[in-house]
Amino acid sequence: MLKSTLVLVAATALLAAAAPASAQTAPVQPAAQPPAALKAEKTGQVRAGGIDYHYAVYGQGEPLLLLHGGLGSTDMFQPVLPVLAAHRQVIGVDLQGHGRTPLGDRPMSLPAMGDDMAAVLDALGVQQADVLGYSMGGGVAFQLALQHPDRVRRLALVSAGYAQDGFYAEMLPQQAAVGAGIADMLKDTPMYQSYVAVAPNPGDFPRLLDAMGAMMRQPFDWSADVPKLAGPVMLVFGDSDMYRPEHIVKFYQLLGGGLRDAGWQREHMAQNRLAILPGLTHYDIFLSPRLTETVLPFLDGSAETADWGGEGK
Repeated sequence: MLKSTLVLVAATALLAAAAPASAQTAPVQPAAQPPAALKAEKTGQVRAGGIDYHYAVYGQGEPLLLLHGGLGSTDMFQPVLPVLAAHRQVIGVDLQGHGRTPLGDRPMSLPAMGDDMAAVLDALGVQQADVLGYSMGGGVAFQLALQHPDRVRRLALVSAGYAQDGFYAEMLPQQAAVGAGIADMLKDTPMYQSYVAVAPNPGDFPRLLDAMGAMMRQPFDWSADVPKLAGPVMLVFGDSDMYRPEHIVKFYQLLGGGLRDAGWQREHMAQNRLAILPGLTHYDIFLSPRLTETVLPFLDGSAETADWGGEGK
């Protein structure tokens, strides 16, 4: 499920490696100094499913479990973490083989990681949390909500689909190519450099690629499970995502949305939500301030509507 997860290694790093010389010799403007990373208030490890998961806690308030995309870590959310942590107690978990969490010997499995996240919440004394998962993290969040519905209050799935045929056709061969054989081609990319900077076993990078490639090559269609999500659920995609628009609409319809007019008094309004953010792709949506502007009101259970007289409700 949601094997876009891998932030499409082949689509980002390999495209950069294959850029023509004329593109590589264009003048480069000095990059602005990035803001300092938000410091975690608490970090630690929880052993679940034989994996020692690293977690970091930011901010105060209602708990929000934050799950990153493939070949990333919680650190990839640094541009939006301050906004999330200003509203919530954010619990960021580095998933199996990612960030500061070792790979171990278990095959990569989204259902297994979904079960593991319930164990992480147990260890942290969190009975129920809102969950925001991006790409692979969306797949893990989906499984957590499906397998442990009592642990998830509200669920935001960002740039994550429910079946393999949701991808544009050209993505599938790229996913199939992910494996140890491309490890050397990735060593000059920020993806690899961020991995080796924090990984407990940096030499495991080729094994991580093999594990993720094996997972992505498995066909999947979890459409029968989508209606089982208790909700409320919000789907968030970029308008230039790696998923076909037809797939996005079908996902929402499987959740009970987009099937009829909501009615003048919103009497037929579905409980679940769909957001398509303009000008964003699978590879930059997790960095955008528009993501937090979109998901926080939903996660807080608030909505802004107006009546015919212009009065807000």
